[in-house]
Amino acid sequence: MKRNTKVSTAVIRRLPRYYRQLSELQEAGVVRISSSALGESMGLTASQIRQDLFCFGGFGQQGYGYKVDLLREQIGEILGIGQGHTLVVLGTGNLGRAIIRNFRFSANGFRLLATFDINPAVVGTEIAGVPVYHTDGLEDFISAHAVDVGLLAVPITAAQELGDRLAGAGVKGIWNFTNYEITCARRDVVVESVHFSDSLLALSYMISQREDPKEEET
Repeated sequence: MKRNTKVSTAVIRRLPRYYRQLSELQEAGVVRISSSALGESMGLTASQIRQDLFCFGGFGQQGYGYKVDLLREQIGEILGIGQGHTLVVLGTGNLGRAIIRNFRFSANGFRLLATFDINPAVVGTEIAGVPVYHTDGLEDFISAHAVDVGLLAVPITAAQELGDRLAGAGVKGIWNFTNYEITCARRDVVVESVHFSDSLLALSYMISQREDPKEEET
């Protein structure tokens, strides 16, 4: 599989959508699918599907389409799902607990090792079977377990400090749910920030720009 090193961010953002859609198709018993059918199911054109996949090499055959299980496996390989990534969560408040209890880390190729907090009421306990340690021991744990990613679900006031500690301890990536844009001095550490407000405001824009059905009828 030949990978184009100049893949755009937009294409990378679509890869997880392809993987999710193909997983659903496989579960539904679909064996083969054309680029047109796949695009229609995702709201994309067949041309866009082919262009995106071409960035990573040849997939499928003209007039034959894509084998769903094989294409899912290949995209999963591109996404690194089988590389055994490890992750820790920082923060066991409402959001942190919800993520720990409900997010399917293993289905996305990650193993959740531990969570960290400063609250003495939770340190030493478990959340959904995941041990909670004091944040004071963060660096030692990362060093001993070769942690790849740190998930931040802490208050905004602690976001930058803990982001710096994660980067300094040697993680490869930070998944930031703090709604604060942390900066990272280390260029080899990838920061992926999730802003729920951005998604909600985008939805607000889209519903605000829709024409009033009553006006269309007049």
